[in-house]
Amino acid sequence: MRIVKALLSLALVANAAGSSWGKAAYNKWHETELERWLSDNNVPYPTPADRKDLEKLVQSNWDSYAVSPYRNWDTEKLNTYLKQKGVETKDGAAATKDSLIDQVKGLWYESEDKAQNAWLSTKDWILDSWTDSQLKAFCDHHGIPVPQPRKRDTLLAKIRQNYDSIAQKVGETASYPGNWLYDTWTESDLKEWLDTHGIPAPQPTTRDKLIASVRRNSRLAYLKTQEQQASATASAQKAYATLTDKLIDAWGESQLKEFCDTHGINVPQGTKTQQLRALVRKHRAEILDNASTASASAASAYGAATSKAGNAYTQATDKASIASQEAFNDAVNTWTESRLKAYLEARGVPVPKKGKVDELRALVRKNAHQAASGWTAWTFDDWSYDNLKKYLASSGDAAAKKVADKSGATRDELLAAAQSGYASASSVGGSSYASVTSYLSQATDSAKASAFDTWSESELKSYLDSYGIPVPQGSTVNELRAYARKQYTYFKYGTSTPTETIFAKIGDYVKPAYQWVLKQLNAGSAAANSAADAAKAKGQAGVDYSAEKVKQGADKVKEGADKAKEEL
Repeated sequence: MRIVKALLSLALVANAAGSSWGKAAYNKWHETELERWLSDNNVPYPTPADRKDLEKLVQSNWDSYAVSPYRNWDTEKLNTYLKQKGVETKDGAAATKDSLIDQVKGLWYESEDKAQNAWLSTKDWILDSWTDSQLKAFCDHHGIPVPQPRKRDTLLAKIRQNYDSIAQKVGETASYPGNWLYDTWTESDLKEWLDTHGIPAPQPTTRDKLIASVRRNSRLAYLKTQEQQASATASAQKAYATLTDKLIDAWGESQLKEFCDTHGINVPQGTKTQQLRALVRKHRAEILDNASTASASAASAYGAATSKAGNAYTQATDKASIASQEAFNDAVNTWTESRLKAYLEARGVPVPKKGKVDELRALVRKNAHQAASGWTAWTFDDWSYDNLKKYLASSGDAAAKKVADKSGATRDELLAAAQSGYASASSVGGSSYASVTSYLSQATDSAKASAFDTWSESELKSYLDSYGIPVPQGSTVNELRAYARKQYTYFKYGTSTPTETIFAKIGDYVKPAYQWVLKQLNAGSAAANSAADAAKAKGQAGVDYSAEKVKQGADKVKEGADKAKEEL
């Protein structure tokens, strides 16, 4: 009887749990949230529509966008993801899109169950990709008191505690948050967030489109960040463990005792040298993190690379990556005056009529994270020869059609005609301009994305010349294409450097930790050599270790330091 009752109780519990577990997060969303999610993911929906219809639409698209977003990726993006995971993929038709999706699924950041559960409480992760300054601005804007010093963990905790009440106060929903969440962000902040996480900003764009892109990609950015934090932590810990092993092996009893004394490690009477080494290894993490011999920045850096990785990693994103900013600045330093002006005009930035080149470059750097605001004559910049011909032929402009029909017309001639036609249509406005913008909006990204692949060597050189980029002697066509894509990316997206930016920030932050360890290694090596030389010179006997053994230990330390330098 007891067994029957127990089984009945379990069945009731399972049934109750199943009824709640079976419901997706969007089942509790407000109609506006359902519409917002559909709009963010470019899923058309009827207006007006009742809640039931909206929920069905979300349900039919939920897995493809919220749970397994890679299902919407093209084969190139799937291949790229797999290569980043160290998987060699098959070329050509042998690797079907379905097979690639299956491989990505097995290597995805999280399970489907975890993805489902994540959307039950958006506030638990959507803020993690924010910078410290953005978190502070949010608290100030909404009057959230945060005790000093305003540490990141405290800021996050305070915002999450007040998240729902703030949404209610401004009359908004919180599960799939509206634009209210980004009220304190400028358009440059939104664009920089997309740049940092390797997500191309929508072009042309508006503030609403930028927010939609940030909101839609926040979960993926969070997952990427978590993975990269773990990777940085593991790398730092591995390097630290290897290097400090060599350092500890090179020290003698007196050095080990001194180090223990310095760091408050209790050493029992009669502890032997090998036991001392074991004791130091046991406390290695706290030794380095609290090392009084390390500078504050180095100790902080190591803490970031290990147990404090997540906190400090996000702090690193509070500043523009030195590596990516310098790369953008280097590119801008070579650009011609016309390119600099075009960059600013495409972003609606007033261009000084008599501005000198240096002033223009300063303006471009200032607007490195400003997204292009609309179609411009430079929209045709990356179009292939064939795309330009098709556009001119269908433009309805007699002069443009004449250039398109011209036998032997060069790409530069076609480009000039397209830009001239656009400038003319935009100045006139009306149906003429509407026709041009309609064509531009229908131009497929895939056609433009592979444009440089069809360009001739002379076309590529001419394109690079328009930027003022000197082409290295002996460059292959593929190298020219790479140069062209690089300049085009900077011209269109500013400092956007997908994936590279975020890893540059990890590297910039973790590097001081490695440098500190190397410094300690070198110090240990020098100390070992010095002790050995002194013992040898005095002809001492009965010392703790022979000069030869110390020399060998110093060599091992040097070897470890060299390997660490390769890592850097």
